[in-house]
Amino acid sequence: MDKVTALIVAAGASSRMGGDVPKQFRLIGGKAVLRHAVEAMVRHPRIDSVRVVIGAGQEALAADALAGIDVADFITGGAERAESVAKGLAAINGEIVLVHDAARPFCPAAVIDRLLDALAKGNHGAVPVLAVADTLAKGDAMLGEQVDRKRLLRVQTPQAFFREDLLYALEEEGKRLATDESQVMVAAGLKVATVEGDHMLDKLTTPADFAEAEARLGAAMISRSGMGFDVHAFDGPGPLMMGGIEIAHDRGLAGHSDADVVLHAITDALLGAVGQGDIGEHFPPSDPQWKGASSDRFLAHAAALIRAEGGIIDHVDCTVICEAPKVGPHRAAMRARVAEILAIDERSVSIKATTTEKLGFTGRGEGISAQAIASVRLPR
Repeated sequence: MDKVTALIVAAGASSRMGGDVPKQFRLIGGKAVLRHAVEAMVRHPRIDSVRVVIGAGQEALAADALAGIDVADFITGGAERAESVAKGLAAINGEIVLVHDAARPFCPAAVIDRLLDALAKGNHGAVPVLAVADTLAKGDAMLGEQVDRKRLLRVQTPQAFFREDLLYALEEEGKRLATDESQVMVAAGLKVATVEGDHMLDKLTTPADFAEAEARLGAAMISRSGMGFDVHAFDGPGPLMMGGIEIAHDRGLAGHSDADVVLHAITDALLGAVGQGDIGEHFPPSDPQWKGASSDRFLAHAAALIRAEGGIIDHVDCTVICEAPKVGPHRAAMRARVAEILAIDERSVSIKATTTEKLGFTGRGEGISAQAIASVRLPR
């Protein structure tokens, strides 16, 4: 089939939601709404690339939400949806485009398959739809006449089109105040097929929608926990790496990589939560390519494995055990760095420290150890 590009429109200000953060950057299950939408497209084997249209000034929010995901450069949209879509189409070159709202974060793979299969049958476009179940009526403060719902449909996204056909329709009918691209296609006389939609594609508009989505996500996943432990002896001059940051100290730590006990312990905890072995299996110390390697690569790898399974990292907690250096002055920076590597909220990271009251190798100042626990959610 022709090259398929998913174009996710995330340029809105979401004024109806209120608050300081647009809804596409709010968190559900510990991840931004936009990230959920993008990951659904990235995971699908029939989608070749994913591009994201954002609003002016939203670059930092988008970069934070999508850390670690390759979506090329962000596309800056316009004041209206039609303008944002047009700018997105101009920036891509795939033959087929899936135009999707970021506010519909949970796209089932089966819906994408149905859309692409409908295009393969000779249609210019395809949209997912659901039948209207409720009684419909006109009115405002007073109820008016009922509306026949027999041929009424709820139209969802993603919507699949041949890119050239959509460009033609937008040029022909671009002045229409359409709420989605399928209306423009139909107005231009092009064939748009309907396929079965999914309630998972319901749009997030109100705070109640977010609460329902959080509950729905929780019901579809199972919680798993993993534990990690790491230890490194002092060796040679400092500084040393801990929690992804450099800490001034008169001694460094011995290890094949950068000997970051915090990142190593958290990495093992995450790998354990998803049954993916331990850090030594993925990055064996016998392999010279990992000599002196930065441990943020190990941690990012573990996070990527979890997300590849559709999982969510809920929380990580690490306890550092040593006499020196003091962890307290560096705790905030360590939390921030771990959160950055994992692409999760800083509130989902805990770093603390203790001593062994001068007992054992840490008590004698011979090295540092760390133990960690991670909580993740995976699809059932």
